[in-house]
Amino acid sequence: MHNERDAQRLKNLRLLRRVRDRIDREYAEPLDVEALARGVGVSAGHLSREFKDAYGESPYSYLMTRRIERAMTLLRRGDLSVTEVCFAVGYGSLGTFTTRFTELVGVSPGKYRKEGNPPLDGLPGIITMRATKPVRNREVS
Repeated sequence: MHNERDAQRLKNLRLLRRVRDRIDREYAEPLDVEALARGVGVSAGHLSREFKDAYGESPYSYLMTRRIERAMTLLRRGDLSVTEVCFAVGYGSLGTFTTRFTELVGVSPGKYRKEGNPPLDGLPGIITMRATKPVRNREVS
């Protein structure tokens, strides 16, 4: 009985990893929880519950965070307009993008781009990733 439960848990974790990897790869595509769930053969509700248990946030929230992280990188690069970045990371509406970006980063994408926020060259990837990870305003002290 215990081995069955462990086997099922491992199967669920592999499935969730596939979903997370798909989000990481296809963040700019039109993804929704229904499509992600269909891709691994489970219901959207089941996927959402299991994903949140495993990763601490819903698949939708994870997708939005990935999109904003990528937008931050593109805005720091400085060669694309805010509108171009918006569409490059998978948003269909500049207003929605601006609202979500401001919620997670604390400043508007235009202000973020204007203030420079230079890339963190020469630092290990994990440090750069942690330093530039968007934080929800309610989590900012």
